[in-house]
Amino acid sequence: MVLGIESSCDETGAGLVRDGQLLGQAVASSMDEHARYGGVVPEIAARAHVHAMAPVVREALDRAGLALADVGAVAVTTGPGLAGALQVGVAAAKSYAFSLGVPLYGVHHLAGHVAAATLDGGPLPNPCVVLIVSGGHTSLLLVRDLARDPIAHLGDTLDDAAGECFDKVARVLGLPYPGGPAIDRAARDGDPAAVRLPRPLTGPHDDPYAFSFSGLKTAAARWVEAQRAPYVPDAAAALQEAIADVLTRKAVRACTDHGIGTLVVVGGVAANSRVRALAEQRCAAAGIALRVPPLRLCTDNGAMVAAIGDLLVRAGAEPAPAELSVDPSAPLEYAALTPRPVSPQPSR
Repeated sequence: MVLGIESSCDETGAGLVRDGQLLGQAVASSMDEHARYGGVVPEIAARAHVHAMAPVVREALDRAGLALADVGAVAVTTGPGLAGALQVGVAAAKSYAFSLGVPLYGVHHLAGHVAAATLDGGPLPNPCVVLIVSGGHTSLLLVRDLARDPIAHLGDTLDDAAGECFDKVARVLGLPYPGGPAIDRAARDGDPAAVRLPRPLTGPHDDPYAFSFSGLKTAAARWVEAQRAPYVPDAAAALQEAIADVLTRKAVRACTDHGIGTLVVVGGVAANSRVRALAEQRCAAAGIALRVPPLRLCTDNGAMVAAIGDLLVRAGAEPAPAELSVDPSAPLEYAALTPRPVSPQPSR
């Protein structure tokens, strides 16, 4: 059984997975503490992880009806994320692994999001196209064996991620942080056709798999500024439709271009109702199978980290070295992430 620990941002998560089955999980969020600042404050997040870590692990074990002695391996997010927050998780994971005498695995946060899709529908097809959409990342990936093979990037965002666009426009509209859920709620009463917003990088000569949401964010903000009394639901619906349109259009095209029959959509923005609905509609029209984790597994959680750790254990992957460290800006190349400390420069 693998204990997974997640602390890359403002959620402290613990999950327990054995042979692809989720046994229990718990999450504590410090979101309310960050809301008044309009974004995550790294020092507050790290302090919250320190206080929440042990109770969250205990709660996950209690929900699974298991004891700490039942843990056979520990997996922890080592990057990317906030440096201080990651340090708390890695320190806790090392402590658990050392005290229990079990192997430790350092994993990539985004690979964990991909692995979350296996907890609901079983193993992912080899190959599949994965669309990762979150507050800090928007990428189209070609994934084969997640535990063994390198992860190929078909396209990434050139500037703002989709979730970042939601957050920044929500602030302009006077909606609370985090912006994604607030936009989703406001859009229910709006008309997506009431405001004309651009679809970035969807022209015939644009990169078919790259994303850019900075211009969309600016266009939405300029529309709000030009209105004497902007109707928030219309603006929210128009923004949500533009983002969902671009994301799903490019993702389905990647599947058809590469002859791949399964699209997997993961990350916090995968919880957006319009993204899910439009992905389902377009995949059905193109004859593509769609895999999206349940809502509770879309945002950051320990279950996804345990899931990727479980895959690594079953694949016979080598555990992390004793000097495992964090990598706040780690590129997504493999699921296992075992950065080593930088060697000191010789003194002159």
